[in-house]
Amino acid sequence: MTVKRALTGTLATAFLLTLTPVSGAFAQELSVPVGSQADRSQQSIPRTGTTQASVRASWGQPASIDGPVGHPPISQWNYGNFVVYFESDRVIHSVLTPQR
Repeated sequence: MTVKRALTGTLATAFLLTLTPVSGAFAQELSVPVGSQADRSQQSIPRTGTTQASVRASWGQPASIDGPVGHPPISQWNYGNFVVYFESDRVIHSVLTPQR
């Protein structure tokens, strides 16, 4: 029985060691220069829950509109420096576009 127990313990240890993550060996550092980071507090973008009519009234006609796609319908309005995502008639998310 002790040989069987030792063998089981060895196999369990070997199994656990194969599951040990080695992702640190393959990690890559990403740096974004401070000058290209957007300060969201100084940007005026639509807030979640805003209607399409309110967005048009405040920011005008978008440069382009993609969608709606799927169910519920999701559409994307592209303005020069930000993109607004709608579910049906309401804003679900607004994001700044990267400055290059």
